[in-house]
Amino acid sequence: MKDLLFEALNIDHWGEFWWIVIGLLGQAMFTGRFLVQWLASEKARKSVVPVAFWWFSIGGGLILLAYAVARHDPVFIIGQATGLFIYIRNLWLIRAERRAG
Repeated sequence: MKDLLFEALNIDHWGEFWWIVIGLLGQAMFTGRFLVQWLASEKARKSVVPVAFWWFSIGGGLILLAYAVARHDPVFIIGQATGLFIYIRNLWLIRAERRAG
């Protein structure tokens, strides 16, 4: 069973398996952020980006960055690191707007 699983995932050991699980968790968080945004927009009957969207983005981004580092993928590392900066900046802007208003 283990050999079949490893072959299907193109991996050699359990450490790689767990990194795939972590990567899938990060990807699930990204899916969650789109579901949160879609449901909020449907409820408001207009396009809405709730704060939870940015928190899911940060969570998924951090997990996927860890995955990319573990897999030694420079393209994925750069993409996730850049995204994290943008997500954090959006939360910072939301916080500043709420304090001012």
